[in-house]
Parts: sequence; structure tokens; C-alpha cells
Amino acid sequence: MSNAIILIARILLSFMFILSGFMKLTDPAGTAGMIAGAGLPAASLLAYAAGLFELLAGLAVLTGFQVRIAGWLLAAFCVFTGVAFHLPYASGTELVNILNQIMVMKNITLAGAYILLATVGAGAYSIDARRGAYVAA
Repeated sequence: MSNAIILIARILLSFMFILSGFMKLTDPAGTAGMIAGAGLPAASLLAYAAGLFELLAGLAVLTGFQVRIAGWLLAAFCVFTGVAFHLPYASGTELVNILNQIMVMKNITLAGAYILLATVGAGAYSIDARRGAYVAA
């Protein structure tokens, strides 16, 4: 039963990053604008890099490939993007401030979920298990 639950969790946790990564790769302008607004250099290049990372990491979680590594990387990504792009949420209109506060909370919560996934592993229904890389915790 727990392996089925881990599979369901992986599917749910992968959805946002697969979709977000695809959207960044097909239309990076909005992400590049946020990156430039945060004062980071090479905004377009970083937008494409973020999109590629999100897509590949999301697919890794979905398929159960290198889930422990992907989980730690996604947790770090969530914390970094929450702090770098959403934490100074007292800088816009009231609606923007509220949305940024929600995004910070979402990112920190997702980081916890990815740390848990990195700790537990991909489960029996995964590429990691087929490769012998998954050991039940």
C-alpha cells in the first residue's frame, strides 16, 4: 500500500514542475522578466535553464528516476525561488503582496515534501526500483 501512495505522491509532486518547465521553455518572457527584476544577470538564459531544470526534474520524480537527487535539488530550488523572487512581498500592490506571500508558503511547503521524497525514495513502482537503486526505508 505504501508504494502505491508514494507513486500517487510522485505523480502529484511532478505535475507542477513538468507543466511549469514546459511553459517556461515555450514562452520564457515572463520568467525572464522576474529574473531581471530580481537583479540577476542573463535573464533569458536563466529562464531557459530554469525551464529545462523544472521539466527534467519533474519527469525524474514522475518516473521515479534518481528521485533522491531530484528531491534534494527541487527542495533547494523551491527555497531559493521562494526567497529570491517572492519573499520581499511588501513591494507591490496589496494583491501582489498577498500572492507573493502565498507563493513563499507554497514553496517552503513543497520543499518539505521534496525532502521527504528524497528521504523515502521513489518506491517500488519506479525506475530506481527496477535499477536496484531503491531500498525500502
